[in-house]
Amino acid sequence: MPVILYHNPRCSKSRRALALLRERGIEPEIVPYMQSPPAPARLRELLGLLDLRPRDLMRKGETAYAAFGLGDPALSDAELIEALHEHPKLIERPIAVRGRRARLGRPPETVLELLDDEPPA
Repeated sequence: MPVILYHNPRCSKSRRALALLRERGIEPEIVPYMQSPPAPARLRELLGLLDLRPRDLMRKGETAYAAFGLGDPALSDAELIEALHEHPKLIERPIAVRGRRARLGRPPETVLELLDDEPPA
């Protein structure tokens, strides 16, 4: 089953996750999400696979997080997802997906959990 990696080559953790996969003979499909941000529907799917809320996937130290007031608890999940789509720099990375499983590569070694056998349904 192929691995998809939402990758930012400027990010050391993303580069490390890619190297770890390649060291194990896995050549993932690379999604350059900074150039092609995931659509809101795909972001919702990724959040479901990761079992995270939209704010949990946000890089809170980014200037845009404060500039757009994304820490406001009154913002809906839909509004936060739209912000992630419009400002992909806010997306924590890397995200690795294999089938119906996904892992946030923080730390990068976490992506290797996807190489384990699929758990029973």
